[in-house]
This record gives sequence, C-alpha cells and structure tokens, in this order.
Amino acid sequence: MTILEKIIEFKKAEVARNKQLVSIDELKAQAFFNRQTLSLKQFLTDETKTGIIAEFKRKSPSKGIINDQANVAEVTKAYTDYGASCLSVLTDHEFFAGSSNDLKLARANHIPILRKDFIIDEYQLIESKAMGADVILLIAACLTPNLVKELAFFAKLLGLEVLLEIHEEAELKHICDDINFIGVNNRDLKTFTVDINRSLELSKKIPADKIKIAESGINQAATIKIFKEAGFKGFLMGEHFMMTDNPGEAFRQFTEKIKQLSYEH
Repeated sequence: MTILEKIIEFKKAEVARNKQLVSIDELKAQAFFNRQTLSLKQFLTDETKTGIIAEFKRKSPSKGIINDQANVAEVTKAYTDYGASCLSVLTDHEFFAGSSNDLKLARANHIPILRKDFIIDEYQLIESKAMGADVILLIAACLTPNLVKELAFFAKLLGLEVLLEIHEEAELKHICDDINFIGVNNRDLKTFTVDINRSLELSKKIPADKIKIAESGINQAATIKIFKEAGFKGFLMGEHFMMTDNPGEAFRQFTEKIKQLSYEH
C-alpha cells in the first residue's frame, strides 16, 4: 500500500467520524462560514506580489518532522507581510501534524488561504469554508474525474476556488470547468521523487484558460524564473522555508533573490 493509499483510507474513517461529531448545520453556524472569500486568481495576477503560495507545514510522511517549533500566527503574518500571494495551511493532523485551528489562526491575514488536505467528500468543503479557507485542493491521484467534477461544482457553490493537483498525463482528464487552477506536482506522490522537467513537459498540455501552479521541490529563485517562462503564475513552497529556524525571514530572503534576478534580466 502506498503512503497516499494509507492516507486516503485513514481520511475516509476520519471524515465519517467528523460527520458524527460536528453536523453540517453546526459548521454553517461558525463565524467564518459566511465571510466573503478572497480570490486567489486576483492575487496571482497582481504583479506587485511574488506569486508564491507560502506553506505552513510541520511534518510530512516522507521527511518526518520539518519544524514543530514554528508559530503559525507569526509565520503566516511574515509570509503575508513579505509579499506572498497566498497561504497554504496543512490541516491534516495524522500525517502532517496540522489542524483546522492552524488555518483559523492564519485567517487573521488579509490574503487567500488554501486548505491543504486530502479532500474526498463534500462535508470537507463545508468544513473548509467554516474554518476560513478561500481555496481547496483536489488531488487527481486519489479521486476519479467524476468525483473531481462533483466536488469542484459544490466548492464553487460555496464561493471557494479550486486547485486541481496533477502529476502525470493521464490525470489531465480530471480537468473540468469548475477548476480554477492546475497545480503540477513535481513530487510523485507514490514514490516521493522530485522531477521538475517532467512537470514542465506536462504543463504544455494544460488548457490555456487554466492558471498553472508549480508545486514541490522549488528551492531556488532561478527555478521560479524557469517556471514563469513556462507560463506558471503560482509557486507552492513550504519545506524550503519551514526547514529553517525562522521561516518568515527565510521567505523574505528568498523574495529578495527573486527581485535581484528580475533586475538582472
């Protein structure tokens, strides 16, 4: 069984348990449920911002503990202050040591927030809206094209934007009208190996009307430049910043390098 299969098996049980604990009506009664969402599309096309979707992540199945000392409120504020276009917050507890509370604390910032989790059920979309998310992630590797279509349609009804993550050509068939962004994951979720070139090739086959986001394995400003030239508008980064003692400062330094590169060319 792959890590992804283990996660999805666990997630099915977790969602069933959460449905028993918190009703849909209770979720809809939460403070953030009726807030006006922010548009990631708008933030990604804002030339004054970096295009970086800066992630808060404590651990991962492949790396173990990345940073269990960082303060979510401090780090996400620094990411926002230094020009992130979006925050990505892991809410999975079992495999990534995240929580819905992390996202709620990050919501203090006026910036789109991506709920990073393994979404398999409409209940999780209502949950996402209730915790203050603006964008949700659908991973093609663990969903059928039909389920992607259903979840994306329901997300749109809730006012949420949708990022579809793909890794191989066969997953292009998951793309549908209600998807706003296509994230090309440079990391194979089955083997956890990273290959940027494979993603660059795959990106050429993404429909022109979808905004492209590069995910995983980005640790140099020069890589962002390569992705920009390939038509990518967003760049999801987490481990590169989170592995340092001060993720917010690491983010600031990285954005300075991006500025220097753009001045040089």
